[in-house]
Amino acid sequence: MTAPAAQLDEATVQAKVAALLAQMTQEEKIGQLIQYSQPGAETGPATRSDVAKEIRAGRCGSILNAVGAEQTRAMQQLAVEHTRLKIPLIFGFDTIHGFRTIFPINLAQAASWDLAAIELSERIAATETAAAGIHWTFAPMVDITRDPRWGRVMEGSGEDPWLGSAIARARVHGFQGDDLSRLDTVLACAKHFAAYGAAQAGRDYFTTEVPEITLRDIYFPPFKAAVDAGVGSFMAAFNDLNGVPASANRWLMTDVLRHEWGFSGFVVSDWQSVKELLAHGIAADPAEAARLGLNAGVDMDMEGRIYGPQVADQIKAGAIDQRRLDEAVSAILAAKFRLGLFEDPYRYSNEQREKETMLRPEHLEVARDLARKSCVLLKNENAALPLRANAKIALIGQLAHTTRDLLGEWRGRGQEEEAISIQTALEEAFPQRVTYVEGVKTMGPDRSGFAAAIAAAEQADVVVAVMGEGWFLSGEAASRTSLDIPGVQAELLHELRQTGKPVVLVLMTGRPLALGPVVEDVDALLLAWFPGTMGGPAVVDLLTGKFNPSGKLPVTFPRNVGQVPIFYNHKMTGRPIDPKDPDYRFRSRYVDSPNSPQFPFGFGLSYTKFDYSKAKVRSKTLQPDGVQQVSVRLSNEGKREGTEVVQLYVRDVAGSVTRPVRELKGFQRVTLKPGESRDVTFTLRPMDLAFHHADMKFAPEAGEFEVFVGGDSTAPKVGGFEYRE
Repeated sequence: MTAPAAQLDEATVQAKVAALLAQMTQEEKIGQLIQYSQPGAETGPATRSDVAKEIRAGRCGSILNAVGAEQTRAMQQLAVEHTRLKIPLIFGFDTIHGFRTIFPINLAQAASWDLAAIELSERIAATETAAAGIHWTFAPMVDITRDPRWGRVMEGSGEDPWLGSAIARARVHGFQGDDLSRLDTVLACAKHFAAYGAAQAGRDYFTTEVPEITLRDIYFPPFKAAVDAGVGSFMAAFNDLNGVPASANRWLMTDVLRHEWGFSGFVVSDWQSVKELLAHGIAADPAEAARLGLNAGVDMDMEGRIYGPQVADQIKAGAIDQRRLDEAVSAILAAKFRLGLFEDPYRYSNEQREKETMLRPEHLEVARDLARKSCVLLKNENAALPLRANAKIALIGQLAHTTRDLLGEWRGRGQEEEAISIQTALEEAFPQRVTYVEGVKTMGPDRSGFAAAIAAAEQADVVVAVMGEGWFLSGEAASRTSLDIPGVQAELLHELRQTGKPVVLVLMTGRPLALGPVVEDVDALLLAWFPGTMGGPAVVDLLTGKFNPSGKLPVTFPRNVGQVPIFYNHKMTGRPIDPKDPDYRFRSRYVDSPNSPQFPFGFGLSYTKFDYSKAKVRSKTLQPDGVQQVSVRLSNEGKREGTEVVQLYVRDVAGSVTRPVRELKGFQRVTLKPGESRDVTFTLRPMDLAFHHADMKFAPEAGEFEVFVGGDSTAPKVGGFEYRE
């Protein structure tokens, strides 16, 4: 096995970088800025070339999508045994929610509100990724998303900057740990900077218009949290932001990221995003695209074929400063030193370790546990769940049988044959008591299977329908104009309802859906998302009551697509609805729908009942050097052990700029036995109340604050206090 490398202190890293930089020619420096994809494994528009030739010539510093100890070792040999300075390559890959062991999609993980479990999943992902010869993952995606039409909502942590920031820190630490030279860590990459999740009309790669104050209060915080957690790299977004594409946006990449936040790692473009400056219409030719990208602060060109041919001429013409080139190269070299690649370029490419690391039993158990915690119980009437031990079950739906859909988009190197379907797990839990009928496909108008499904339902005690989106409807380049359950699945659900048998819907999806009448057609609704390799057993653990649901929504579920974008922490209008006269016309309301969502942010049910009581705000005032404490007693009044996510929200009653109706400021997962009670305490500090003012100053402001505590974002007001400067 490969011996661990010695961790270098930062002074040593910088000294080694400076010494190497002094030996490099300009062509060798530019080569470090170039990243090529492994031919045949492209994850974007392909531009094929002889990559091996480029590596031997020293015109490549990084490879993405090369996977496996054997392949990465062979490519690394080209760099370190056939170039003058023997500078190793850094291998990157999209390990998004697992490498070989696939965890629930990222949005699902956010529904667990379990930071320790999320961090552990990323450590396992890092361990498997590194064992496959890869040094660097293009994750975490920390984009805040308020529009579920955008397919990449599945890849982030939802709509809230407080929760998103906490998860960003957990993911970065899970990937990188405290020592990048360890073989169970990989370099992390915070993406996509910035506001990619605010694409107009929810259309991927499209333009974004976001005021600076909203950028700083909503979209920036998870990126800043990643910087504070020590993330080693950033990725520029595809989109233009307020008229300037991210890959040419010096204000983003240099002024904010480096000068304000002190980021010292390197920035990589997204796939050909520097080249796409031409299509954006901000660059007239490749030379201008190279100048804009590098001068903005984008250090590495991913598959763009722009920096290599253009940077030298731009330096000669005085359009790019030699110091900017040195700065970019230094940041990339520093990452390679921290990873221990100069000490042993082949340390990650060990075939024995690769074989021993994938799909370990302990990895699969963590995946199963996180999948259980990520599912959200949205409805449970007439005690439909958990299923009775002797129940005769009609299992309906294509998604009950498939395993590819369990893995979702960005499945790394996960294999569908290694995943366990819901059908397999349910038949194991209920031997000889499950009748499976596909009934309906996820897509298309075919109703030919309805009759068989209805016949099975009539012979059963309960119907379990597994329906929703196929995996391909969520992810990159998967925006939707409709948020309905696709195809004719909802029609079959309605027909099943007419049998009079209890109907349980297990909903698989990568985004919030507008469920409409579907909610009324089922007795119970369990949101399973795309739950990963161990999704089948995890879902069945919940259906049987072996595990009590504890997930809470990290995004709002709209009633219909016309409400989108919809999110809990919106601003107050000058004409809010009057509860005493909710139908009065001249208020901020729809004439054909309530303003409220189908399911609010933070919502999720349990098989037990939790009661909140004795809520207290400790002090009537908060001073600049003080703390405020908010406490509540949580009691389990049911007959099962359960876990509740207790949530704290605050409202700034009057500010110098308009403020959200409420903001999440804390949460705790609390597990209680039946009949058990516990006092839960939150601590608020003045900077927890801070926001950006009109002059972009970030500070708290004197005034009154209201406090809300409960199980979701509609939690009741429990008190208030005054902040005094």
